[in-house]
Amino acid sequence: MSVLLEYAMFPTDKGEAVGKYVSEIIKMIRDSGYPYQLTAMGTIIETDTMKEALSLIENSYKILEPFSNRVYSSIKIDVRKGQNNRLKSKIETIENQIGKVNK
Repeated sequence: MSVLLEYAMFPTDKGEAVGKYVSEIIKMIRDSGYPYQLTAMGTIIETDTMKEALSLIENSYKILEPFSNRVYSSIKIDVRKGQNNRLKSKIETIENQIGKVNK
């Protein structure tokens, strides 16, 4: 099974620049060992189970909770049984049709 999780999470009461806080979440994701792709608007991660994906969300909140009275999250999840490596293969499918794209 492949669970693609795309999310953004940040404190709402720390002003316009929240990279200091978001970088702690990205460090946790990087250290988790799951394949991920950082984008300007969020992060995409691939896990094998829903439990693993939801654990990353919970851990992200635990990172921010001590610093903020309000945390905003935007979350998208795509689950597909019998598949894996979709973080890479979905992009390869498009590149097979139109050539290289920015990643």
